[in-house]
Amino acid sequence: MNPYLLMILLSSLGLGTTLTFASSHWLLAWMGLEINTLAILPLMAQHHHPRAVEATTKYFLTQATAAAMILFASTTNAWITGEWSTNNVSTPIASAMIITALALKIGLAPMHLWMPEVLQGLDLTTGLILSTWQKLAPLALIMQTANTLDPLLLTSLGLTSTLVGGWGGLNQTQLRKVLAYSSIAHMGWMIIILQHAPQLTLLALGTYILMTSATFLTLKTCSATKINTLAMAWSNSPTLTATTALVLLSLGGLPPLTGFMPKWLILQELTKQGLPIMATVMALAALLSLYFYLRICYAMTLTISPNMMNSTTPWRTQTTQTSLPLTISTMMSLTLLPVTPAIMTLIT
Repeated sequence: MNPYLLMILLSSLGLGTTLTFASSHWLLAWMGLEINTLAILPLMAQHHHPRAVEATTKYFLTQATAAAMILFASTTNAWITGEWSTNNVSTPIASAMIITALALKIGLAPMHLWMPEVLQGLDLTTGLILSTWQKLAPLALIMQTANTLDPLLLTSLGLTSTLVGGWGGLNQTQLRKVLAYSSIAHMGWMIIILQHAPQLTLLALGTYILMTSATFLTLKTCSATKINTLAMAWSNSPTLTATTALVLLSLGGLPPLTGFMPKWLILQELTKQGLPIMATVMALAALLSLYFYLRICYAMTLTISPNMMNSTTPWRTQTTQTSLPLTISTMMSLTLLPVTPAIMTLIT
């Protein structure tokens, strides 16, 4: 892709998200979401592969539907209340439509069916943008309107997403689909705690972005899109294989890794709020996710790829991409648990 065009598209991605962050008017927020969607479409379809074009079309139709719902709901709310403010969604119908549309935008269950299919058709770099940056603007709107949304609906969406994200990834062999279901499960954790402790939603979002970035960048370095491919990763880069297994366990939420921090604090907060049964269900759903992360770890570290005697031996080939973002995200994904009190002080 032409570097000038790439710069324009990436700038538009930043502009759309910033516009949604900064706006307290529904029309401006909607414009930011639209700019965001239109900027990522050329990045998704840049390889001109039929699978990429199909994924781009699915993504466009889904996002256009969600944007139309947001516009209709905000217009309905303004018609009844006379206000366009994002902080005042007092109409029950408008409130339900807005949370449904924003859930469709970020892929919360049961509006999640587009997410694995779209992510499977993209290259790993665009998949990383879709899994991290594209979640920020809709989540900001959900956080702004959380006080006026139906608590039961939010809880149901969060719980369903965590369970679907765990069950859906169990029988997948494609790594991008596994990461899509991982994204759905993590979004569920963020949404379920939003009405009780919004700062924990921010913490969970930050750690999710770090761990997902480390995972996508690792897969890009290994040129891996299937679990079977990872069986040969140890011969290409033994150190990277070891750290990747730890990053995957961090995504699953095992101590003493960074991913344990948000799950621990969210379960603690749910118990404080008098919801021990929900906390138990969430913990059990986390075990489902942990199983498919362990499957990938097993394929990477405990499996030797079958080789014929006359096959080419994979060896430590040089990569042309910079390793600094991968190094930083990996280290932060593994080592932030001891500084939990400092992080909590910062975000509160």
